[in-house]
Amino acid sequence: MIRIGNASGFYGDRLSAVREQLEGGELDVLTGDYLAELTMLILGRDRMKDSSLGYARTFLRQMEDCLALALDKGVKIVVNAGGLNPEGLARKLDAKVGYVTGDDLKARFPEALTANAYLGAWEIADCLDQGAQVVVTGRVTDASLVVGPAAAHFGWARDDWDELAGATVAGHVLECGTQATGGNYAFFTEIDATRPGFPIAEIDEDGSCLITKHDGTGGAVTVDTVTAQLLYEIGAPEYLGPDVTTHFDTIKLDEHPRGVRISGTRGSPPPDTLKVCLNTLGGFRNNTTFVLTGLDVDAKAELVKRQLHEAIGDEGLTWTLARTDHPDADTEERASALLHVTIRTTDPKRAKGFSRAAVELALASYPGFHVTAPPGDGTPFGVYRAAYVHRGEVSAKAVLL
Repeated sequence: MIRIGNASGFYGDRLSAVREQLEGGELDVLTGDYLAELTMLILGRDRMKDSSLGYARTFLRQMEDCLALALDKGVKIVVNAGGLNPEGLARKLDAKVGYVTGDDLKARFPEALTANAYLGAWEIADCLDQGAQVVVTGRVTDASLVVGPAAAHFGWARDDWDELAGATVAGHVLECGTQATGGNYAFFTEIDATRPGFPIAEIDEDGSCLITKHDGTGGAVTVDTVTAQLLYEIGAPEYLGPDVTTHFDTIKLDEHPRGVRISGTRGSPPPDTLKVCLNTLGGFRNNTTFVLTGLDVDAKAELVKRQLHEAIGDEGLTWTLARTDHPDADTEERASALLHVTIRTTDPKRAKGFSRAAVELALASYPGFHVTAPPGDGTPFGVYRAAYVHRGEVSAKAVLL
């Protein structure tokens, strides 16, 4: 059995989670998922400003605090915090570090700000087999952070489909952190949802596992909380990955005194293609919120719309009127509705001009005019799309520093 914990479900997750997991009980491996499609865009913009960046800087802060503790306890760290620069992050860590490269396909998609193939588990396993104490990757599938250590621990072959599928399910449960232990859970009133503990998968050699958490932590691990996470971002029962196709309609869940037992998962060969995360810069975005207080809320909203359209045109403008007002309200705030407006444009001057046009209405619009905050100069926004390439076009590599 190998105990694999999770300490991050996204870039910005609970900073103290690494220490909580390391001090809370026994672990063999601690994983962390820091990358989403949006995160790749954020890291891409970081790297435009400074070519030495492109990784999740919060992970580096966590390692400055906890790496020595992990090494003392013999816990290996496996994370995708390398983002667009796994080597750069790896070289900042004082340990025996392996990193995975080869996911960057920017040369194949030159119009993109970032272009990264979703790699799998085997390069992670290679790093661990070579003795790495920490493994840093770029864009891999979230579940691969768990599949790689399990494959290395048990010596699985690349065609051990059922075992790999079982570990993929464990990884999918762990990847979003506390969503498996009661976070964002529809029936949160039935559990202690104040501060859910982070999840752990105890994986057996056949790929089955026990989902649990450290004793004394909040939240809950039940069939329902695990099912909620299992179905997160899932379409067809055939869950396609770079390592294996996992058949979610074969999964069996059973309550256990320490959590939930997962067994019976079947796997089959993966597809011949790999998914690619593409981010491009779509233009510039700006927004503001007008506060509409008192009577004639709809008429006030229509007046603002006419005025702003006349000032800058209506192209790229989207409006949302949130009726947060209440009749016979006892405070001005409870008598107010919120009119949100956003502009998206390829012209940075127009995005900046939006702010001036909105502010210039201050003494020339509806009675009681005010905004929640002055609009700024506008910021760039990105557009995500998926592409697919044949796996033979991608050369993933494990490197041990």
